[in-house]
Amino acid sequence: MKIFYALSTILLLSLQAKSQDRNPGEDPATTIVKFYPNPATSIITFDFQRGYDKSLNLQIYNFIGKKVQEINNVTPKTTVNLNDFYRGIYIFQLKDKNGKVIDSGKFQVSK
Repeated sequence: MKIFYALSTILLLSLQAKSQDRNPGEDPATTIVKFYPNPATSIITFDFQRGYDKSLNLQIYNFIGKKVQEINNVTPKTTVNLNDFYRGIYIFQLKDKNGKVIDSGKFQVSK
């Protein structure tokens, strides 16, 4: 079981390459989703900048790889209540209707 958690963590860390810490030279117009505030305490808002499609799916994972929330058919401005989230780092994945990850990132919950 420890190996599973270790491999899950490594996989999620590799997915973070395309996170909120984007390349400084990258054009901000290519960003699909912006999220704020980061760190968050009670809510976090996801704003979809371009390529918005109501069939998008937002999945949020804790740092060990367990899915803690999934939002189907997101709106252009989606707010997530963090009352049931523990303090720590969370990873989100934005997927299209075919299940392909089109954006991902990380945010911090500090309570």
